[in-house]
Amino acid sequence: MINASDIKDLRAKTGAGMQDCQKALAECNGDMEKAVAYLREKGVASVAKKASRIAGEGVVGSYIHMGGKIGVLVEVNCETDFVAKSDEFNQLVKDIAMQIAAARPEYVRIEEVPQENVEKEKEILIVQAKNEGKPQNIAEKMVEGRIKKYYKDVCLMEQDFVKDPSKTISDLITEATLKIGEKITIRRFVRYEMGEGLEKRKDNFAEEVMNQMNG
Repeated sequence: MINASDIKDLRAKTGAGMQDCQKALAECNGDMEKAVAYLREKGVASVAKKASRIAGEGVVGSYIHMGGKIGVLVEVNCETDFVAKSDEFNQLVKDIAMQIAAARPEYVRIEEVPQENVEKEKEILIVQAKNEGKPQNIAEKMVEGRIKKYYKDVCLMEQDFVKDPSKTISDLITEATLKIGEKITIRRFVRYEMGEGLEKRKDNFAEEVMNQMNG
């Protein structure tokens, strides 16, 4: 039997409506994790319907780490000024800015990574695999998995959300789109770290941000 507290918990996790949560739990025999996955799968179709809409509003959010060690500016777009001014949307923008500070992405999404960078990375990975004694065909298969790890390192949308590693930033945007009811996109960002590129003592500011997010 599906109880009200489970429905409430599922709604808090996904932002889906009460009826959708009840249906998901019923379909998944009360299994919370399966119900979350079920709603995410259903949500992808719902979000896809919004993909053609124009997200011309939004905000440029900022995050400055304590003492001015790291600075981030990020543009997140939505469809209406009403949503752009909402606390929920602005909290999302803040979380994304802190994610960028902590996880050091270089691009928003995979499509933005220059192909020459990908090919160069593949060459390095193949050499590494061969140095491990792997034959060419095995090395190439290993590279497929390792290049996914590369994308996870450099692409914001592929990264695990620091506050909840069970979801990616892509999942976070999908859930926010479902909950808010508007198309939401991360357009661009810039990240500055004090002293980056200079000869100086190395400080792990990104780890400090991550600890702050999880604290």
